[in-house]
Amino acid sequence: MMSSCVSVTTVGVNPTRARTLLEKCTTLSQVRQIHAHIVKTNLVTHALCVAKLIHALSHTIHPYEAVSVFSHVLSSLQDIRGIEFSVPSALRACGRSFAFNEGKQIMGFILKTHLWHDPVVTNSLVRMFLEFGMIHLARSVFDKMPTRDFISWNSLLKGYLRAGEIDMAREVFDDMPQRDVVSCNAMIDGYGKHGMCELAEEVFMTMSVRDVVTWTSMISAFVLNYQPKKGLCLFREMLSLGVKPDAPAIVSVLSAIGDLGFAEEGKWIHTYVFTNRIHHSCSFIGSALINMYAKCGQIENAYHVFRSICRQRNVSDWNSMISGLALHGLGHEAVKVFQDMERAELKPDDITFLGLLSACNHGGLVNEGQFYFETMKVKYMIVPKIQHYGCIVDLLGRTGRLEEALGFIRDMPLEPDVLIWKAILSASMKHNNVGMGHTAALKAIEMAPEDSSCYVLLSNIYAKAGRWDDVSKVRSMMKKRGIRKIPGCSSILVDGKVHDFLVGKAMDVKYNQNVVAKLEEVVCKLKLEGYEPDLNQVFLDIEEDEKESQLTLHSEKMALAFGLCSIPQGVPIHIVKNLRICCDCHTFMQMVSKVYNRRIIVRDQNRFHHFDEGCCSCRNHW
Repeated sequence: MMSSCVSVTTVGVNPTRARTLLEKCTTLSQVRQIHAHIVKTNLVTHALCVAKLIHALSHTIHPYEAVSVFSHVLSSLQDIRGIEFSVPSALRACGRSFAFNEGKQIMGFILKTHLWHDPVVTNSLVRMFLEFGMIHLARSVFDKMPTRDFISWNSLLKGYLRAGEIDMAREVFDDMPQRDVVSCNAMIDGYGKHGMCELAEEVFMTMSVRDVVTWTSMISAFVLNYQPKKGLCLFREMLSLGVKPDAPAIVSVLSAIGDLGFAEEGKWIHTYVFTNRIHHSCSFIGSALINMYAKCGQIENAYHVFRSICRQRNVSDWNSMISGLALHGLGHEAVKVFQDMERAELKPDDITFLGLLSACNHGGLVNEGQFYFETMKVKYMIVPKIQHYGCIVDLLGRTGRLEEALGFIRDMPLEPDVLIWKAILSASMKHNNVGMGHTAALKAIEMAPEDSSCYVLLSNIYAKAGRWDDVSKVRSMMKKRGIRKIPGCSSILVDGKVHDFLVGKAMDVKYNQNVVAKLEEVVCKLKLEGYEPDLNQVFLDIEEDEKESQLTLHSEKMALAFGLCSIPQGVPIHIVKNLRICCDCHTFMQMVSKVYNRRIIVRDQNRFHHFDEGCCSCRNHW
């Protein structure tokens, strides 16, 4: 039965009382009880009462009941005065329940009556067709509407954006007689999601009035389009103007900080979230904090956040923790967290297993990876996606089981994608299998002809084998196709400023001389301790002294030298690199951590390396 505050058992419920009771309903069964009472007391002739009933039904898990009620009421009415109050809710219910034929019948009724001149009704008609995904019909209604308002234009604009029709959305945006904040926010969001960040920024800069959604949409656009620095700067500007960020803004800026890889700003945001109790309004804040700390190299802080939300963890929180451990190569720890998740009786999803398989991959846990791949399929009935297959291929390839990896690919029910062939290509490079690398490279280049890494890996395989003619052929192919190798770049945060170093030179000219001098000092000191540059990591046909010079100027080495000059003893040196760390730099970092007694944390393209006392957390498996 309904609670006493919503009881309809009181004798003499009038239309006003019925509407009040409908507003207080929280379940479908409550709405149905009042519906029965309305029928019994003949309140179906009361337009506002019926409108409230249909409105309540249209928001339930069974919206089609609103359509049925509307149909019944319409067929029984002698006078349609007041029916305009019910029509928008009936159209909403048609859209939510995909009742296309009924929606068309209501449209026919609208066209025959005065309702066609009611913008509230016609706007609802446009939104209904957009719910059906029939943009052409929505546009047809829009073009014929006698009256259009902000809602009309914005509904059509959002419909095009939701359907991915960015050009049509831009046409509507340009044609609007006037734009409000809603129009501009929608366009910023749409541009951002379609990789048109500059256009999003143009709209943002033209706005004289901005709300929190405006700022959040623009920050999100920067983050989605790999411009985390701009996103973070905009967030700071937002705060300086006194605009209080909402939960989505916090999630976006935490993502930006995670992409940058430096935790100082993240810690401040974490304090802000806690102080302003924003975490209570968004279940994704916890996941965002875990992701941020994990991506910034502070897996202990990530785990602290994870433990602190123990009473209200959702699947996303568990996924973030497992993925974070995977990023740090902590395979056994990730398996333990997954087992805790099972004991908590939470059902893992495909993202859970993607993180778990990735953890097994980075940890070299072949048996565990194969076991959980089968567990996903058999126990949880989750159909593996191409990314799950890719994890197993990469896992087998990294451990030298290339033939087994190829057999696994042949048995896949899905066609291998470029990432799978690149995994074979990388494994072939690591284990000096020129033939298999050549085959994998051709497959990868066919699928992604503009991906420079496919060409570079093939060229490097040939270089390691001393096949310089083949190296020249690959480079000629790249030049002919206009493919440029992505240069290695490493970043380090010192005194609140991010300093970038490009392979072969220091990008920050002010520090160039000091960095090179410090680097020469470090190399000399390490050589006294037995360091020998791994010249096999230079894939150029040049003299050995030139190869050594090339190795010395790798971006992560320059960033490290700058860190040794600028960061006090006892404070970890955090470096973020855009590409995979090479074997020579890996050995170099290990020795520096021992000789200089410094803890060094490097995040490369794939994972974290924690160097301490001459050892690395990856145990030379990366």
